[in-house]
Formats: sequence, structure tokens, C-alpha cells
Amino acid sequence: MLLFFPRIAPLFLLYSHRLARVRSPAIRSCSTSLRVSFERVARKFFASFDAFLPVGSEITTVLRFPVGSEATTTTGARSLRRLSQLSSVVSLCQKKRPNGAFGWRMSQDLEKTCKETRSKGSTLLVASDRYIEESVKAIKDGKVIAVPTDTLYGFACDACSAAAINQIYEVKGRKLTSPLAICVADVSDIPRFAVVDGLPHGLLDGLLPGPVTIVLRRDDSSILEKSLNPGLDSIGVRVPDNNFIRSIARGSGGALALTSANLTGQPSSISPKDFEHLWHHCEYVFDGGLLQVGRAGSTVVDLTKPGAYKILRPGSAREKTVAVLHSFSLEEAN
Repeated sequence: MLLFFPRIAPLFLLYSHRLARVRSPAIRSCSTSLRVSFERVARKFFASFDAFLPVGSEITTVLRFPVGSEATTTTGARSLRRLSQLSSVVSLCQKKRPNGAFGWRMSQDLEKTCKETRSKGSTLLVASDRYIEESVKAIKDGKVIAVPTDTLYGFACDACSAAAINQIYEVKGRKLTSPLAICVADVSDIPRFAVVDGLPHGLLDGLLPGPVTIVLRRDDSSILEKSLNPGLDSIGVRVPDNNFIRSIARGSGGALALTSANLTGQPSSISPKDFEHLWHHCEYVFDGGLLQVGRAGSTVVDLTKPGAYKILRPGSAREKTVAVLHSFSLEEAN
């Protein structure tokens, strides 16, 4: 039973939900029995990993089904998340177990099931390298995706696409006069989009990658979409300390327009559940788990004035940021 669990789990999830929607008490009772059986087998299945997976591994800390009925009683995006997570589990097992062919077959079956059960509006996937290609394609197609960063969850799109940028404003209910930041893959990419002349050598490398947004003068020759922050001669730039979003930016070949994944004026999101009501606006929602840094967001520092800095938002790294700025002899502007 445990051996075939990865292949039958999606069926338990789907059909127990369908039975639960039937009004007949007898059928609903059958659905309950199915869920109880599923949970019992699920616990045994994941417990069997402990014998050969190290403590603190990805499965035991992130992808394990919780005790209780969430994996089987919730539907839609949550059920899809569990299917996607289970697919990742099987993929990891393939690397751990010698019978790779059987593991590959299970992984393929689960991937097929996950794709078949995706909602029409968006797809929830684990934020892992295996989905970089799909996310890059979505960006290049002008879609909006939701991704974890080193601070908060954010909405991202192609910073060179006017339609995608407008969509982000619509999703957030944000005024077009409110600026968006951009995200690039590496510090070396920043001169393509902003002016770095006059900054002390090594300053940007001392601040980034990290939870800091650097406000710089916008380069007139920048390839950024002109509708991005119209009327402003500056641009906020991020290089998050998060390999997933940086890989997406690198794969896109440009910059991502990036803003927090929430409605304007509402609390920022530190888990996908926080903005579940906005998922349908996204092509993909990538689940990176619960972010542990709080809801303060990145520290925003203005470096447009030579030899000076100004903290526009304290964020989550103010003290460290100020220490780096002082180490390069920058003074706080009035």
C-alpha cells in the first residue's frame, strides 16, 4: 500500500472531495471514510521517509502532510498545493532510492495529475528550480506571477511590458502614480537600468544581494518600459537574497517589475495564504513557505545624491544598511 501511495494519493484527494459535495448522507459518510483512510496511509508513507532522509530535510520540514484533514478536506488551490508538493516529494525520492525507474514513473504520473487539476486562473507550485523555465516563459508572455523574496511575497512581471505593468496596478488596486521597484539577477545588471556613476566602488556589493531597495537615478537609455513610474527620474532596484526570483530575472534576460503581493493599504504577505483571494490574477503562484522576517519589507535607501543617503523606509535591515553606508563615508541627507 505504501509503495503505491504516491500514485493513488491524487485520486483520494480528488474523489473524496467530489463525494463530499454530494448531498446524500450515505455518500458523504463514504467520503469521510476515504479521507480517514488517506490520512492514515499518508502518515505511514511520510513516516517511512525518516529512515533514509536526514533530519531537517526538505520533505520533513516543508512537504510533509500535516496531521489532520487539511490535505483531504480542502479543495481548489489548497488541494493543488498538496498535489504539487507530493510531486516534489516523489521527485526527491527518485534521487534517494536505487529504483530510479519506478520513482521516475511515479513522478511522471503525479506531474500529469497536477497539471490536469490546475485551476483556470492560476497554478500553485513549489518555488523550486524545476519550475524556473515555466516562470520565465510566463514573464516573457506578459503574465504576472507571485513569488517569494527574501522579505515578502511579491507580484512580478516583465518591467519592459506596458500591459503586464498595468495588470499589476489593477491587481493591487494601486494608483498609477505610485512607483514600482525592479528586480535584477545580479549587482552587475544594475547599470543597464540605472545610473551608478558617482557611487563608491563596492558599495552596491556591500548592500546587495539583500533586503534592501536602492533608489538610483534612472538611465535615459534604459530599456525599461516608459510607463513604469512615469514622471520620475529615479528607480528603486532590488537584488533579493533569494535564488528563485533571481533565477527568473536572469532567465528573462531583463528586469522584473516587483511589488508586494497584497491589495494597496492591506498587510503585506509572508505566506501564499495571505493573498489567496488574489491568486486568480496570477499565471503562477510559487509557494516558498512561511517567510520568517516579518512584514516590514525591504529597507529603502535613496542614493541619488552623491556622497549622501536618505532612508525612505526603515524596513527589515535599517541598522545593517546604515552601517554599510557609513563604512563608505556616506552621510545622511537632511
